[in-house]
Amino acid sequence: MRIIGIHDGHNAAACLLEDGVIRGALQEERLTRIKNHDTFPKRAVEWLLAEAGCDLSAIDAFAMNGFHMPVHRDRERLIRDTRWAGSNRPVRLLKRLAREHGPGLAIWKARRKADREAEARAAGVDPAKLVYIEHHRCHAEAAYWGSPWRGEPVLVLTADGAGDDICATVNTVDAGGTMQRIAQVDESSSPAMVYLTVTTLLGMVPNEHEYKLMGMAPYGSAKGAEAVYRIFEKMFEWDPERPLAWRRRSGVPNTYYCYEWLRDRLDLKRFDIICAGMQLWVERLLAEWVRRAIKATGIRKVALSGGIFMNVKANQVIAELPEVEDLFIFPSCGDETNPMGAAWAVYGERKQEADPAIAPLGPIYWGPDIEEKEIESALKAAEGDFRFERPENISAHAAEFLARGEVVARVDGRAEFGARALGNRSILANPSMPRVIKQINDAIKSRDFWMPFACSMLAERANDYIVNPKGLAAPYMILTFNATERVDEIAAGTHPSDRTVRPQIVERAWNPGYWDVIRAFEEKTGIGALLNTSFNLHGHPIVNSPAEALDDMRRSGLQSLILGPWWVEKKVK
Repeated sequence: MRIIGIHDGHNAAACLLEDGVIRGALQEERLTRIKNHDTFPKRAVEWLLAEAGCDLSAIDAFAMNGFHMPVHRDRERLIRDTRWAGSNRPVRLLKRLAREHGPGLAIWKARRKADREAEARAAGVDPAKLVYIEHHRCHAEAAYWGSPWRGEPVLVLTADGAGDDICATVNTVDAGGTMQRIAQVDESSSPAMVYLTVTTLLGMVPNEHEYKLMGMAPYGSAKGAEAVYRIFEKMFEWDPERPLAWRRRSGVPNTYYCYEWLRDRLDLKRFDIICAGMQLWVERLLAEWVRRAIKATGIRKVALSGGIFMNVKANQVIAELPEVEDLFIFPSCGDETNPMGAAWAVYGERKQEADPAIAPLGPIYWGPDIEEKEIESALKAAEGDFRFERPENISAHAAEFLARGEVVARVDGRAEFGARALGNRSILANPSMPRVIKQINDAIKSRDFWMPFACSMLAERANDYIVNPKGLAAPYMILTFNATERVDEIAAGTHPSDRTVRPQIVERAWNPGYWDVIRAFEEKTGIGALLNTSFNLHGHPIVNSPAEALDDMRRSGLQSLILGPWWVEKKVK
């Protein structure tokens, strides 16, 4: 059975499921080169079909994320809409009332469904094959089937800005794999929407730069953070009739319309203090929610999905709760991974067996591979700018450069899915040399100075660098941990303020080529880890092909690149 899962909104993506197994997945932005591409993922679907060697007629169903989807918006419109949605001007209030209480919402939803069908038809997809799966069910299905647990109860929590009129759910899965939703929160009380709005207030891009506020939060003073926390804490209360759900307090606007309300209360507060207070609020709210859900269900193995769990610092707070026995977070858990959840949901419904035999999630190198002829073609076209060679042992060759403080990119094998580069489309550096941070920022990434980098570390050495008493799996850069006393060995790959680490723990079986690079570096330095950041220019998608890698290298200060078996360096001019 072949099912293609589709997310046709912000950060559009598609995946191919064959008999319950993910065979490929790709975000549309990797092909169009438009960051957070927001339309039907036509090119991603075409790539999936080509990769599988089939056409549209061979697909049994197209599993769609959500019953209805917001209109397509670029970043400028998203910023404008966030600001104006919270306006108290009469015309905005009338539009708001019409949307919330009149027949306009039903009409809008029907029109958007028709638009989605038209986009699918334009991509060659028969609308009769479209199967719509409720948004938070997509998140929940992904979280459960991606988790390592089968044959035992699992607690599944989902939370994001909003989807199909809600922003959070609590679900239980029994030993037979049957999922039941036991609580949900209306979209009007969305903490993620508050985070998005504050991101806009602080001059950042909503639905994109929330991670910058999270990165700034540790710099704010504890006293200041508590004061700002109290502003946010007054927004929600726990519902006495539904103890696993929160709701807005009296007088607090729908969070979709809270721009002016928040602006008035945060005016003249320091940037870092706002970030610290809001982050503290999100961490405490989510932690209390998890505690309540575990107490109500007695289930201590927890699976999470939804955009708010891209907040790795909140995930650390959840992971450290004594009530949590084990934790799984679906990697890159925004809506770009809802195609997986939608596809698994449809597969489960159409499969005769009650409990589909779906293996837990492993490596997520689901994107395009690079072929030798593609590399050679790209190198030939760019030979005026680069020199290249094929070392006998490219891992050892790269380790020589990394050991002495050179920055090296790596493009090899299939592209990893999602927001985190996991070694195959990465920029690497010696984590014991803090000077590489400025080098990477100034020459390549143009990142904000306060933002931390992450670390890839050999599984055999992980306990040398991170405090992980529960032995939580961390292969996807979706969790942070406190660093051990050996923090100086990985200083450049930690948060400069609080010394937390966002690791990719690398198992050799998952990515032997990348493991070999880290291992060769360890042999030269004694350090079993590398600084790892995504290979892209600021504001652009992660590179996908050899030609794109060379183009980014040409347009930046990057000097060295592993490109499959080839070693590439810029020519000195």
